[in-house]
Amino acid sequence: MTDRITASLERLFDEHRIVFWYDAARDMRGEFDAVDLAGVTKVEIANNQFGLKYRMLRQEPKAKFLVFHDGPEPVNAANWLLDLQLATAVFKADQAGIWLGELGLPPQFESVVRDHIEFYRSKARVVELKRLLHAADTQSQVRLRMLAVCAGAEGGLDTVVEALLGELAEGRDDAMRLIERSGLTEVFWKQVGNAYDYQPDQPDLEDFAIALFQSAYLRALGEDGKLNAEALLVFRRWKNNRHWEEAFETLAARYQSLLKIPEDLSKRDFRGVMAVDHFEEIDRHIIRQLVHAMSTQTVSASEVLNWVRERRQSHWYGSYEDIYQAIGFATEFQQALAEANLGMTSPAEGVKRYVSSWYKLDQLYRKFIYHMQRSGHASLLSELYEAVENRYTNSFLLKLNDAWQDQVAGLTDWTIPGYARQSAFYVEQAAEFRRRDQKVVVIVSDALRFEVAAECLRRIRALNRFDAELKPMISALPSYTQLGMAALLPNRELSFVPDGSGSVLSGGESTQGLAAREKLLATGRAGDRAKALSARDVLDMRVDEGKELFRENDVVYIYHNLIDAIGDKLQTEDQLPKAAEDAIEELTKLVRKLTSANFSNILVTADHGFLYQHRSLDESDFAVADPKGDEIMLRNRRFVIGRGLDETAGMKKFTSANLGLTGDLDVLIPNSINRLRVKGAGSRFVHGGASLQEIVIPVIRVGKQREADVNQVEVQIIVSGRSQITSGQTAVIFYQAQPVSEKMQARELVAGIYAADDTLISDEHVLQFDFTAENAREREMPRKFLLSREADKFNNQDVFLKLRERVGKTSHYQDYTSHRFQLKRGITTDFDF
Repeated sequence: MTDRITASLERLFDEHRIVFWYDAARDMRGEFDAVDLAGVTKVEIANNQFGLKYRMLRQEPKAKFLVFHDGPEPVNAANWLLDLQLATAVFKADQAGIWLGELGLPPQFESVVRDHIEFYRSKARVVELKRLLHAADTQSQVRLRMLAVCAGAEGGLDTVVEALLGELAEGRDDAMRLIERSGLTEVFWKQVGNAYDYQPDQPDLEDFAIALFQSAYLRALGEDGKLNAEALLVFRRWKNNRHWEEAFETLAARYQSLLKIPEDLSKRDFRGVMAVDHFEEIDRHIIRQLVHAMSTQTVSASEVLNWVRERRQSHWYGSYEDIYQAIGFATEFQQALAEANLGMTSPAEGVKRYVSSWYKLDQLYRKFIYHMQRSGHASLLSELYEAVENRYTNSFLLKLNDAWQDQVAGLTDWTIPGYARQSAFYVEQAAEFRRRDQKVVVIVSDALRFEVAAECLRRIRALNRFDAELKPMISALPSYTQLGMAALLPNRELSFVPDGSGSVLSGGESTQGLAAREKLLATGRAGDRAKALSARDVLDMRVDEGKELFRENDVVYIYHNLIDAIGDKLQTEDQLPKAAEDAIEELTKLVRKLTSANFSNILVTADHGFLYQHRSLDESDFAVADPKGDEIMLRNRRFVIGRGLDETAGMKKFTSANLGLTGDLDVLIPNSINRLRVKGAGSRFVHGGASLQEIVIPVIRVGKQREADVNQVEVQIIVSGRSQITSGQTAVIFYQAQPVSEKMQARELVAGIYAADDTLISDEHVLQFDFTAENAREREMPRKFLLSREADKFNNQDVFLKLRERVGKTSHYQDYTSHRFQLKRGITTDFDF
């Protein structure tokens, strides 16, 4: 205790030459005797007042004196040293006085301690308060910092409110009870009342929280609420603070029904709440109405895509991301379908138009189904799903392949001029590298449809120092696994095994299994060292094993099977969209692994494509007639192999010779997208036929670059007019300088306005810059920033709008760019009371 007394006295002597000490309880004699202050003379009042005054004023006018009296301070009329005492200082030696001295506060702040004694009984609270205090603090500001200590907050009243709301969400009231014990309850509610206009007869934290949610919701809609605009700003900052994410969600769920938000939303058009995210029900309301508007085609594609982008700022976006993604893909699908002309005048034109644009409709449909399934909220999308499914099947898939069937019907031999044939793949593409004595690796991904490969291409090209190109190839017919796999090998005289198994021979040799394929690969060029293995074997290899694979072999075929393995089973065919996503991910990993093993020539291709419709098919989707002939050996949903097959209505007949095969077997292919009835077989995922989706297969050629070639888009801040902030909010435009592409990647930034000392004085926005538009105006992002009460401290100073970027995957951020403003608000708010 002596140390604290000494410290308090030293602070007083820094400002005064004479300090009086009255020991009213006559229990501080020991402490007085123990005090030893350098340069300070200790004297006592003992009926010697005149002598002390003469000594201190006349004899030693510059010396410092600690004047002690063993007893209470006399009344003014009897105090012979009153004039001297009033001109100097009095040391309060009780506990309150010690705390006051410990905090470095002047005597006039005594009530800040005496009115809140319970607060100071904790040494930890006193230490924390001392850390928070500023030299220029008023008594009101000291009490506000005491509230912050009680709440475990950092900063002003808004941070205290945030912390108390956090406790409320957790069902605790520790901080509020401490505020009450500390005698700060009236102070707190007075602060809240003045700051946010909360003025009930009996203030209560939960009542305040309900009013805060209700007022913020109404004010965000441009309507009046019980609380003021400052409350809306505090709400927004609390809602957007990741630290309080769980608390916000808990209270939003608790008050959503209480405030009758669903009933209120039912009366509002979704456009009017597009910028609001105070309750989860808002997102559900927007989704329901948006889905209905899309289904009835009463909104434009550009409007929908803008709304989906805007909802990415919603607090609940993470919960509904897949639904918004599905809506976005459905919109792009409908837009692309409206712009598509599905006519053609030749088979070559049909293929050309498919690989240049029509394939995107298959891709957009698949992505829509994938995100709808992944969302877990398929019921919200049911109306849109029906519209997309009907348009995909009837207006695209059927219409396109009916037109394509007209071209197929005119073919005698299965060949399309100008396009590589699958049966010539090894000679014309894989062996090209061997003719230059370069090693080559071929990845054959079962059922890698052209549109899936196009997405995989983008993923590979997005890798640093990777380049790739995609070209179409025409599969063998029927477009099924055994024939497609055989056609990709060095081959001669391909033929069906006449046992109904669907197996294929090459020059009388089996093409089934890795060993047989490896044997055939070795025949491609004399002396070639060849290897055939599964993708899983490669993915599981250590780095040294991968490099050994490169050293020991000239031609490597890797067989990958995710799409067909899932799609070609009745029990799992509905999971095809996810299988395609997984295949893209795995193929990208496979390519990276192979390049790290020194392979620089990589080809990715497929045995066949596929047709896929998510909805179970009707009887009308099946072929109208059953095949007839001398002998039916193999019957599949999309083809029949047999001997002496009859021309059948609804099917196209090919002989083996027509298909470039040897033997005397015939093949029937159902017209367009029709299926044959096959007991126990899946009908949504099928292949084997001659539709564009089945027979146009990809060849991705992957190369590695020497230098880094991946960058992120640049972002600029655009301010119209003078760089001044003269009101409680300011508007700016952020401009993304380049469109996102495979080599120019998106950028996420956090935007906010800061004072020169890095104090945040506005709300913050997390911004995604991933615009793909070539039009520069379509890469602009307008945003408004609301200033907080904290901004008043920095009026007439320079402040900075900053864009900050996360450092890797850490929780740290660094400045990306900034723009200087001068804050010149004519009227600031005074919350010091």
